[in-house]
Amino acid sequence: MLQIRKSEDRGPAEHGWLSSRHSFSFANYHDPDHMGFGPLRVINEDRVQPGQGFGTHAHQNMEIISYVLDGALEHKDSIGTGSVIRYGDVQRMSAGTGVRHSEFNHSTSEPVHFLQIWILPDKQGIQPSYEEKHFSVESKRGRLRLIASRDGREGSVLVHQDVAVFASIVDGEDRLVHALANDRIAYLHVIRGELSANGIALNGGDALKLSDESEVVIDNARDAEFLLFDLPR
Repeated sequence: MLQIRKSEDRGPAEHGWLSSRHSFSFANYHDPDHMGFGPLRVINEDRVQPGQGFGTHAHQNMEIISYVLDGALEHKDSIGTGSVIRYGDVQRMSAGTGVRHSEFNHSTSEPVHFLQIWILPDKQGIQPSYEEKHFSVESKRGRLRLIASRDGREGSVLVHQDVAVFASIVDGEDRLVHALANDRIAYLHVIRGELSANGIALNGGDALKLSDESEVVIDNARDAEFLLFDLPR
C-alpha cells in the first residue's frame, strides 16, 4: 500500500523566529491520521532565524536525529556535549533516562534550515548519549548512503531501534532499488527536487508511506535529495 503525504498538508507552525512544518502530530498540531509511522514519530522541517533557537528543554526515551540542510546549527546538552553542525552532518542524541539541551542558529546573519527526526527507542531508560558524523555529497550521490542504523554499520550513527535510515542525492538517469523484507515498512521523505517513488511523482517536502511492498524504486529524479526510512511495523 502506498500513501502520499503532500508537503502542503503538513502541520504549520509560525512563530516569527521559527517556521516549521510537521509531518506528524507535534505540539499544537494534532492529526489522528498522522501520529507516526512504525517507530518514526517526528519529522519537523525547521527554519530558524539568525541568532534564534530552542532554549534549554528536556527529552526522555527518544532517539533524536538532526539533519542540516543549510546554515549552521549549534547544540549544547546536559551530558557535556557542545558542537556546531552544518550541511552533511548528522547528529544523534539518545535521550534515554533524561537529557536537557538547547539548539540555536549559530549564525547572526543567515537562517538555518534543518530536519529534526524523532524515533521511538526499542528499550526504555538507557544511558543518554550523543554522536555526530559527516556524510559527503559524493557519498550520497546516485546511491543509498546509510546514515543511521541499530548497529552503527558502514560508518552510520547508532540509534537504539531496529531501523535503517538512508540519504541520497539523485538526478537524471539515476535509478535506485531498495528491497523490503516482509515484516518491514518504509517512509520516504523528499528534501528537495523531484523524483518518482514506485511510480508516484513527488516534490520537495512530499513523503510516501509504503507498507506491504517488496521494494522501493526511485527514478525520474531531477536535482533531488531524500531520506529513506526502513522500519519495523
